Amino acid sequence: MSNVNDVKVQLELDEMPKKWYNILADIKSEFPPYLNPATKEPIPAEALMGLFPKECVKQELSEERYISIPDELLEHYYRLGRPSPLYRAKHLEQKLNTPAIIFFKREDLSPTGSHKPNTAIAQAYYAAKEGVTNLSTETGAGQWGSALAYSCAMVGIKCTVFMVRCSYDQKPYRKYIMKILGADVYASPSDKTEYGRSLLAKDPNHPGSLGIAISEAIEMAVKNADTKYTLGSVLNYVLLHQTVIGQELIAQMNKLDLIPDYLIGCVGGGSNFAGFSFPYLGQILRGELSSPEVLAVEPVACPSLTKGEYRYDFGDTAKTTPLIKMYTLGCDFIPPSIHAGGLRYHGAAPTISLLKNEGFIKSVAYPQEQIFQCAKLFAESEGLIPAPETSHAICAAIDLAKEAKKKNERKVIVFNYSGHGLLDLEGYRSILKLD
Repeated sequence: MSNVNDVKVQLELDEMPKKWYNILADIKSEFPPYLNPATKEPIPAEALMGLFPKECVKQELSEERYISIPDELLEHYYRLGRPSPLYRAKHLEQKLNTPAIIFFKREDLSPTGSHKPNTAIAQAYYAAKEGVTNLSTETGAGQWGSALAYSCAMVGIKCTVFMVRCSYDQKPYRKYIMKILGADVYASPSDKTEYGRSLLAKDPNHPGSLGIAISEAIEMAVKNADTKYTLGSVLNYVLLHQTVIGQELIAQMNKLDLIPDYLIGCVGGGSNFAGFSFPYLGQILRGELSSPEVLAVEPVACPSLTKGEYRYDFGDTAKTTPLIKMYTLGCDFIPPSIHAGGLRYHGAAPTISLLKNEGFIKSVAYPQEQIFQCAKLFAESEGLIPAPETSHAICAAIDLAKEAKKKNERKVIVFNYSGHGLLDLEGYRSILKLD
């Protein structure tokens, strides 16, 4: 048994989860099916298998509570640094002078610096087993693109990435990482697809969006027989792969004999948030726990859960995906060019949206200037520079710790440290005026 005053809680290798958790097994209401835009009828599995790796589609539609992780993938997870450690933010607690106890789950220790490889390596593995030779994808800030480039290199297949143009320009080192790992990387909208060319003809300086990059990646997959499409968030199978995070967290909190009062994660599409929180939410759905409160944190510039409508919408801007029921700002929405590029998506994952609509998840949004100030305070306290996306979760944790101070309550606050910000220093320089 670990002590609550320990700075770090680490699991042994044999304590790493051997299965992924599927929250669809515990959601009581019917999950809204994906619809054919023309007929409004549910999309058959065969149609999805033409676009995605087949095993991923099987997982997408599965209602089994647990899905076994292949032994070969477990070895890859060990290479990623799993199980990842849980740290207590003691210095931050001291700076805030709060009775709250703050923990953070270190998902920044993977080879590419974020949680994204947890699903990237699984998707690349299944694609390679199927005989696929190229995966096409989109990326916002570049964390997902880097993770997929790494994973494709590990299993020996090609990777093509369409990176949102504003992030392509803001974060050049991410595209260099992808190219070092063997990926082809294009600023989106690009001249490599018909849809990209149509947008550039109207606006040669178009900043891009995740919805546009998705459209381009799908077009490439549809037009090339050796290519399948894959993505780093939103769909159930992607979130499923990330649940190794939350299952490890439960084991670590059990070592401390603690149940969190709050679980916090940033949300764009929702993969790190879901992977972190769904195992606990499953216990709540099954009636095993009444807490924690689960908080999704978004940018004010793109607040799909906080300000969006819960309805069917396309997952991309060109309207080539099935219709998905989710909280959405509209598939045509182009967010401002904020530095948290991974959160610039118009919709939230359908499972997260359903749970938010039913009251199991709360959401809040923060402006860019505030999240960088929170990131600076965290860096000064804990010595770690967080990604702008992660800084949204940190902001919410700080606010909850301040609230606990006002009420003199010993709350247990846990957030997902989803990625480091060492390649986001230009954003820090710009927003915090560090010249």
